[in-house]
Amino acid sequence: MFTETGYTATLIKRFIVTSYNMKNKPLGALVVLMAVVLGFIMRSYDASLKNSITNQCIQGTHDLMTASMNFQANVIVSILIILAAVGLYLIFFSREEKIVTRTVKEQVNAKKVTKENYRKIINGLNPDEKSVFEKIIESEGTAFQSDLVDKTGFHKVKITRILDKLEGKGLIERKRRGMTNVVILKK
Repeated sequence: MFTETGYTATLIKRFIVTSYNMKNKPLGALVVLMAVVLGFIMRSYDASLKNSITNQCIQGTHDLMTASMNFQANVIVSILIILAAVGLYLIFFSREEKIVTRTVKEQVNAKKVTKENYRKIINGLNPDEKSVFEKIIESEGTAFQSDLVDKTGFHKVKITRILDKLEGKGLIERKRRGMTNVVILKK
């Protein structure tokens, strides 16, 4: 949980168990039904278009128009066959799956953040890094980057560079929160 002064000492993980079955057979039946309905619509449209061509065109065999129409009909029939095959697969061969997501609520008490716990790390830092790192420890392991500017008296750019170095050493982590960053000690 995040407060304005930092993270509380208690970390909470939540997991909720949810399960539902994926119904493949009804879905497959719906896909096959759609393919059949679309097939009837395509067939009636094709018949009316052929009737219109033969009634209104005077130029004889109409090879170009009928060839184009036949190609389009073949493409649509191919798509409908694939759609029906997918539906039949879902009906006869696909198993229903139970999808489970789990959520467990777990409470863990975090280790107290003190200078003594970080004494070895502090001794290996230069004076500016040490000053910023100690301010983060004083803030119970979490501080806004803008608060570090106020507490240390360093300029924003200097704080950013120091935090870059500390982050590169794997000592801290920065997370974006609105217009500023939250600096968190890595445990």
